[in-house]
Amino acid sequence: MKPSIVVIAALSGPAAGRIHEIQQRFDPRMAAELPPHITLIGSSGMGPISVRTPAELLRDALLPVASSTQPMSLRFAAPIRFMQSNVVVLPLDPHGPLRALHETMAARIRSAKITAERARFTFTPHCTLSLYRELPEVELRELLTVRVDDEVAIEQIQAYRATTPSKTEQLFALTLGQTQ
Repeated sequence: MKPSIVVIAALSGPAAGRIHEIQQRFDPRMAAELPPHITLIGSSGMGPISVRTPAELLRDALLPVASSTQPMSLRFAAPIRFMQSNVVVLPLDPHGPLRALHETMAARIRSAKITAERARFTFTPHCTLSLYRELPEVELRELLTVRVDDEVAIEQIQAYRATTPSKTEQLFALTLGQTQ
């Protein structure tokens, strides 16, 4: 990660533990950076937020969104290679409450005049299983056969600042559906 701020939907429940085990096996560097998650702000749909953004400003912008959004349960589809790359992800339905959460957050960030880079892709909700490591073909095939059948819960959004290419620090966490 380059120095920037991202906002994630942290995954919880048994499926999150299974995903973390898969990430540790196939991409330990990525697994050590952040907990299993879906990036809401910082990759697709809306680019990374400027590292110079005060955490309090971002938190104040996102607090009403988190408070008015109920926790959700989602199911992943089978793993795919993301955008014809060697990055392997578990895709999610791009419509519904997760898209609404992303769009509402992006609108609040823009209205707060918080600086963000241009996104490279349209919003494509997913959980990354392998990002940094160039997997040997046999491992890539194996990873693409993995299935995560249990629902995963999203109960919290979290903001992280990347401080070095492989180190992040959590700025804050907001619980969905609760006044904070």
